[in-house]
Amino acid sequence: MAGEQGKMPARKVITARQARLATELRKLRERAGLTVQEAARELGIAQTKLSNTESARVGVSPDRVRHFASQYACAESDLVEALAAMASERVHGWWEEYRELLPTGFLDLAELERSAQYLHTLEIAHVPGLLQTEEQVRAIFAYSVPEFPTEELEARVSYRLRRQSVLDGDEAPPYEAVVHEAALRIRVANRAVAQGQLAHILEMTQRPGVTVRVIPFNVDGFAGVGYPMLYAGGPLPQLDTVQLDSVHGVAFLDGESQLARYRALFRKVQGVALDEVRSRDLIHRLIKEV
Repeated sequence: MAGEQGKMPARKVITARQARLATELRKLRERAGLTVQEAARELGIAQTKLSNTESARVGVSPDRVRHFASQYACAESDLVEALAAMASERVHGWWEEYRELLPTGFLDLAELERSAQYLHTLEIAHVPGLLQTEEQVRAIFAYSVPEFPTEELEARVSYRLRRQSVLDGDEAPPYEAVVHEAALRIRVANRAVAQGQLAHILEMTQRPGVTVRVIPFNVDGFAGVGYPMLYAGGPLPQLDTVQLDSVHGVAFLDGESQLARYRALFRKVQGVALDEVRSRDLIHRLIKEV
């Protein structure tokens, strides 16, 4: 088996999905109380092969995932099959067209959304990306400092609009956005664009599975959240993922305590947001006021 490493060259690019699978395999080994050296001996493979697998530098087949789990005495069949399914994916989605144009985190986000069982998002200062109109998207990216070159600007606009296809069709994951009223009132372009954006949100809420709830300015008990958040449900809760935006790029979190924290945070903001009907009423009113 040691010769297998030569059959699978090291990856030049490691996606977030591939890194997550590698992390989960490492967790299985650590739960079994085995070192890399001990596990490699049990598995009958070279230690370097196992190290490269756990760092996602090389891939692993679904059958190999099941073999690892068996040697690690993992009895959680649902988890094992979910990991095997992750290993079986050879995804070359539309986002690969942007591989040389946009940061890797952008592409990982599109793949994460595509594979999610459900999507929960929290936005305080911006309309969620999956709900933005083209005019809104273009105004946001045009505001960047320094300005993007024309080619990159167009790539970012088209990429964000194509991401929205995840909400199309019968297999679209349930999507819930909690948005602060501030995000709905900010004019990133002009009044006409702002009104069109609000009307588009109302149109999107007519789709099955799309929910938008607004936190109004006058609500009590909301101390604020200073960053946007996407919570993507996995096939099992322990395979959920949190995505955060920052000035330094996209971050993906999957630690058990991190997931628990952001699940609790989303429940907290849900608790102060208006229900769907009152949220739509507020958006209708904002169309006249912005």
